[in-house]
Amino acid sequence: MDALNESELKLFVDSVRRYFQVIAKQEPQITSAYLATGDLDAHEFNGIVAFSGTYNGHVMVSMPSQLLKELLLLQGETDVSEGNLLDAVGEIANTLGGNARKTLGAGLQISVPVKLRGVSGITARVRKHPYVITMRWNHQPALVCVDMSKR
Repeated sequence: MDALNESELKLFVDSVRRYFQVIAKQEPQITSAYLATGDLDAHEFNGIVAFSGTYNGHVMVSMPSQLLKELLLLQGETDVSEGNLLDAVGEIANTLGGNARKTLGAGLQISVPVKLRGVSGITARVRKHPYVITMRWNHQPALVCVDMSKR
């Protein structure tokens, strides 16, 4: 399996920026991008989409509850229950997956988002060192982990 190239990785950064620009009218600040060597310091709410076909792996979006609450409120949603926070992070992961298909081609098959609270059980890896993009929006941290390779 081949590693993703720079433009393939950039599509995830651009997708996150676009999502926040549309929803919040303010892009997040990308604070770092690196290859993970150990466990990730993920946040409380996680959305994961798996890929198969021309690419193999998954992308995880990880955000704290406060960031998700603020995004929901900006969209006019007043129900900030745990279920809605999970739905929100799952929708963000699903949006990233859909944007990836537009760029990487129709041969990319995408799973329904898996939504998790907490970080236990998030250990499966395709790559020894997945790509991690950390960001900050409205003083809140978040991360996107791109753990996929070309077939």
